[in-house]
Amino acid sequence: MENEKICEPERCVCEHDHGCSCCEEKLSGEREEGSVKIQIIKIAAAGALFAGSFFVPIPVVKLLMLVAAYLIVGAEVIIGAVRELFTEFSIDEEFLMTIATVGAFAIGESTEAAAVMLFYSVGELLEDIACERSRRSVTALLALRPDSVTVKRGSELVKVPVEEVVPGDIAVAVAGERIAADGVIISGETAIDNSALTGESLPVLCGVGDTVYGGGINTSGTIEIKVTKPYGESGAARILELVENAQEKKAKTERFITRFAKKYTLAVVALALVIAFVCPIFTGYAETFTAWFYRGLTLLVVSCPCAFVISVPLSFFAGIGCASRNGILIKGTSSIETLSKLGSVALDKTGTLTKGDLSVISTEGGSEVLKLAAYAESRSTHPIAKAIVKAYGEKIDGSLISESVELAGKGISAKIGGDEVSVEKGENGSVTVIKNGEKIGSITLADELKPDSRDAVKALEALGIERITVLSGDSRAAAEKIAEQAGISDVRADLTPEEKCVELEKIIAESRGKTAFVGDGINDAPVLAQADIGAAMGGLGSDAAIETADVVILDDRLSRLPLAVKISRRTMKIVYQCVAFAFITKLAIIALELCGLAGMWAAVFADVGVTVLAILNSLRALNYKVKAK
Repeated sequence: MENEKICEPERCVCEHDHGCSCCEEKLSGEREEGSVKIQIIKIAAAGALFAGSFFVPIPVVKLLMLVAAYLIVGAEVIIGAVRELFTEFSIDEEFLMTIATVGAFAIGESTEAAAVMLFYSVGELLEDIACERSRRSVTALLALRPDSVTVKRGSELVKVPVEEVVPGDIAVAVAGERIAADGVIISGETAIDNSALTGESLPVLCGVGDTVYGGGINTSGTIEIKVTKPYGESGAARILELVENAQEKKAKTERFITRFAKKYTLAVVALALVIAFVCPIFTGYAETFTAWFYRGLTLLVVSCPCAFVISVPLSFFAGIGCASRNGILIKGTSSIETLSKLGSVALDKTGTLTKGDLSVISTEGGSEVLKLAAYAESRSTHPIAKAIVKAYGEKIDGSLISESVELAGKGISAKIGGDEVSVEKGENGSVTVIKNGEKIGSITLADELKPDSRDAVKALEALGIERITVLSGDSRAAAEKIAEQAGISDVRADLTPEEKCVELEKIIAESRGKTAFVGDGINDAPVLAQADIGAAMGGLGSDAAIETADVVILDDRLSRLPLAVKISRRTMKIVYQCVAFAFITKLAIIALELCGLAGMWAAVFADVGVTVLAILNSLRALNYKVKAK
């Protein structure tokens, strides 16, 4: 460890000598940038030779210039085609380009051969730039991992690698620093910029007792944070991992295109062989062999599946990036496709439609009722538990609590001192407190509708969502009151998590489209998993949300859900546009080519031109940013 220096992102001091994460990212970026520069230089050199060949009257010199231009940009393509053919036994677009251009040289069409390879290389360069832009749009949002963190070690402040931070450490973050790991502020006040995490543009004011998340930026004062999770287990780190792996869950459309491209390429090669070698025989004119061979080569160029296999996954990835920029984590392209077909939505009440910030209104039975309820609920993360503990307001002596057990959808029980205490769900927003089998009182709580819930419901209805249902474990009176405020008429209340699953199954069976369930991701994990799309609210701090849900709405706003549907539908529209445009254009050029009305230049447009236009169109999915109200 003595030779290893802590690397600071803005001023690296290790001189790339030990492979720290900062330097790895920097070197990776330098390699990518260098690769693009080399491509540009090659294309410029080849383009100059190609253009110059038109002004050279000597045929041999002209041919040498065209061959040189061809090899400058085409050598790697040829090597890749041969390697793929003999190692993977597969035929790809590089193979099509190689056969078509080598064949063109063989029949004396050297200008077309060089042009095809040159423009193919231009298309590959634009593809690389577009893919890198799309990738950076996601990773820049989630470049949340600081390389080091300052922690207290006794009376000293020590800078250590972020991997060495453990729960219980006291991390110190000064203004401008990125927070290293999830924790609770124990000293100081500041404003935290969580825009890269949640899409929320305004910093959030935080003070002692508030939870902060790794990846947020401390914008003002110095704060001390008691770490609750190592960085690797923080919401930000897991979100980054999920976004990086999002492509693993491929949409049906994407999987179809991948399978189609493989069979399509083989079919194209077979058809080209028929045109080049069989058609001349049946025409009865031996002198037409060169013309038919040229048509076969042209077919190889025009039929290259680049536009399909590039634009479709790029469109999906751009859609995922767009959603991330708006505070919505969509876990895989399959979820985008499912969201676009949404027909019904089921909503949890507490924490989804409402703020989930319950407050105690009244207590029946005296101070002992509130105290016992607070002790029993002190180990729970449920909003009711938090409200009761907050209302109690005094320090909880954890040594008095044992055998604490949550009863799903019903309440909680615990042994406090020598007494058996349970807090059970009552009627109309109240809980009943039972001591040693006898009711000793009750506590009434209330919640409020989130400011954007009613607008979110209207937005969903405007998108054609036919059914919106509230599935709540709360009392019918409380659920109906909130549902009425939100503008929802279908309410199913007094449900355990198991009963929620049963009701959701009914909704799925009755829906003409896909069904989403939106919950807080903690006690609704089974329902989230059962739905066609499980969407978790405020999932940044919830392990269950990130693990179970298909969509995680990071800033706790229900209005992000209709935005996610819009982004998904727009992404799918772009996918279909790219496929249709490429397919129709290629069919048209193929038809003209078979009739002898289109040559290699038209084929170049049908391949490279269509691919570039499809790529540019797919990137539109990235640039859809609407503020949630």
